[in-house]
Amino acid sequence: MANYVTVGASDPAQSHAFYDAALSTIGWSQFMDFPGWRAYSEDGTGQGFTLWVCKPFDGQAASAGNGSMVGFMVKSREQVDAFYQAAMAHGGTDEGVPGTRAHYGPNWYAAYLRDPAGNKISVVYNG
Repeated sequence: MANYVTVGASDPAQSHAFYDAALSTIGWSQFMDFPGWRAYSEDGTGQGFTLWVCKPFDGQAASAGNGSMVGFMVKSREQVDAFYQAAMAHGGTDEGVPGTRAHYGPNWYAAYLRDPAGNKISVVYNG
């Protein structure tokens, strides 16, 4: 199995709709799906780094970790913008609109947001 990260979902259907839409803008799609769980990867191949979105296994409510963030490096500023727009249209909340973050360097263009369960996400182009 490749490296992966898992984020909790309070409402899997809502979170899966969010990730289906946002990740499609950067060439990611699901490669595995079963009740309450969905896995995503680049091109939907299941190869390389993967993201799992699911209800917590212990049955408790999903909660976001303080200081935790999943970051996606993308191929263009347009992908940052498209990801952010799709995320906002599917229940995301803003944590930093797309734009240049000069403190990370002159080419760091990023957006920061939270998914419907409150997990923090960044999408970054550094080119």
